[in-house]
Amino acid sequence: MARLTSPVRRPIEPRCGRSNGLPVRFPASRSSITWSPSASPPVSRRNVTGQAAWRRVRRPDGGELEVLSEDSADQPLVFHWGTPGAAVWFEPLATAAAHAGLRFVTYSRPGYAGSTPRPGRSVADAAADVAAILDALGADTFVTLGWSGGGPHAVACAALLPDRCAAAASLAGVAPYGGEGLDWLAGMGPENIEEFSAAVEGESALNAAVLKMAGELKTVQGADVAAALGGLVSDVDKRALTGEFADILAESFRRSVSTGVAGWRDDDLAFTRSWGFDLGSIRRPVAVWQGGQDRMVPFAHGQWLAAHIPSARVHLYPDEGHLSLGVASLDRIVADLARLGSEARV
Repeated sequence: MARLTSPVRRPIEPRCGRSNGLPVRFPASRSSITWSPSASPPVSRRNVTGQAAWRRVRRPDGGELEVLSEDSADQPLVFHWGTPGAAVWFEPLATAAAHAGLRFVTYSRPGYAGSTPRPGRSVADAAADVAAILDALGADTFVTLGWSGGGPHAVACAALLPDRCAAAASLAGVAPYGGEGLDWLAGMGPENIEEFSAAVEGESALNAAVLKMAGELKTVQGADVAAALGGLVSDVDKRALTGEFADILAESFRRSVSTGVAGWRDDDLAFTRSWGFDLGSIRRPVAVWQGGQDRMVPFAHGQWLAAHIPSARVHLYPDEGHLSLGVASLDRIVADLARLGSEARV
């Protein structure tokens, strides 16, 4: 399940990594540690708010997360990438966040790129990971946005961090597998049906399936993304897969499989098992954005989430797809999220 234009800013060197050949260390109180040479991330870029930099954050289970954050005192907007997806600089989203008075923060889930694996993780585990990131950044409250496979993880934050998460948004996000009245696979493209059927079968079958799919993503470029996604992209999504957005998505895909497929596999297993929290208990506002021309996460998933999250704010667009909805409406989605967060007053 995979997964706007503004000028590219002058690159700067990552703060976590190597400077003049020497490791750069943060104080232990910030839970940051040096990058290993094999997992060095790409350089970040200068955004309208100033600078962005990479760091590593210790997870509650003892593992490590790679985190990309702007250097700003604004409230964080924590972005969860789709599946498969690893953190890269997302200039249009960072700019939209800055215009809304928010600070762009993103990370790679366990098993992706420089974040160490966490076998058996659940969707709920994302909340504790995000709390650790906030602690490392010295931030108390936040808003959060998840696209595609990132959607459930944003919803988990609203459910499990009510004292810190002011609001969440699920953009083309999946609903729980086995949700009452939901035919989970109906309307998906053939690649997703194969992938998630393997996930339901078990870890061994899924591992084989994603290994086969990962080969093409290791070297995919922006111009190749639509072809790589095959039957998962509708016509409206194909039109959205151009220029800077296609390049960003391709970079995220490449990084997502750069150290193996553990992150991808564990995402899929988490989606098809208990999420670890009750959606009916959520009281923080959750914006649900979904398109009717979505072959990765069909329209019915958004409708189901809207019906089962008591605090849902619903934005259903029959003529938009999995990707086109975000490309066309990113500024509006972020502005709405900022407004919800401000009204919530955590």
